[in-house]
Amino acid sequence: MAQAQNSDSFIIRRAMRAELLDAETELQLAFAWRDRRDEVALHRLINAYMRLAISMAMKFRRYGAPMNDLIQEAGLGLMKAADKFDPDRGVRFSTYAVWWIKASIQDYVMRNWSMVRTGSTSSQKSLFFNMRRVQAQLEREASARGEVLDGYQLRERIASEVGVSLADVEMMQGRMAGADFSLNAVQSSDDTGREWIEALEDDSTQAADLVQRNHDSAILRGWLLKAMSALNERERYILHHRKLRDDPRTLESLGQEMGLSKERVRQLEAGAFAKMRRHLQDQSDEVRALL
Repeated sequence: MAQAQNSDSFIIRRAMRAELLDAETELQLAFAWRDRRDEVALHRLINAYMRLAISMAMKFRRYGAPMNDLIQEAGLGLMKAADKFDPDRGVRFSTYAVWWIKASIQDYVMRNWSMVRTGSTSSQKSLFFNMRRVQAQLEREASARGEVLDGYQLRERIASEVGVSLADVEMMQGRMAGADFSLNAVQSSDDTGREWIEALEDDSTQAADLVQRNHDSAILRGWLLKAMSALNERERYILHHRKLRDDPRTLESLGQEMGLSKERVRQLEAGAFAKMRRHLQDQSDEVRALL
């Protein structure tokens, strides 16, 4: 812990000592990187604005992430900004970099807030980072009017204020309400309590369902074998190579082997299916019941 704090302090002190760029110098460095891929210019530009990245990272400390990680993510955002910055647009690099730094830090915070994905859309991100502030503001305003808001009314007003659905607010409140806990945690305080994982429903195939499925498959297989027994040897050969192989053969290859045209093979295949269909009609009621 102490080592991490010392590392953070060193990075911050170094950033605070970096040069302050005027607009002309900043523009020259940006052109040097964009046009000549001058790494010295890129390094100088990033170092000069690392204090901005650190300042923004410090605003996210309340989300519980290590400060060193926040600074690293802010630095990544700053480097992305430097790589994509177009000096011809006539804006200061710091103005452009703010968006990339903030986006990088926010993505990191949301990825690490919970094992359950907290949100990915822009509206969900806005809700995540503004819900507590908006809620506190609404509660202060209601209190000043002598009004008491119940939970549902408060969620409705948050949704309206942030511009999201009520369902999104309810989902986000649930995810932000508490930390993740292990499924191997014991449900009660005594040693004999069950673990939470034991309460999960087993979604694998149950034994009774498996037996019934195997029974039904055996019946269908028997019907199909009887239907195929009504075919002659050539028809069975065509169906086997066309429908029962992992790599079905083409009509053309079978025709070349059997000395037939592709169209004739297709006709024989269609005739074989018609024979099987007629044979299966004898069990039509049973087939419908089974399927």
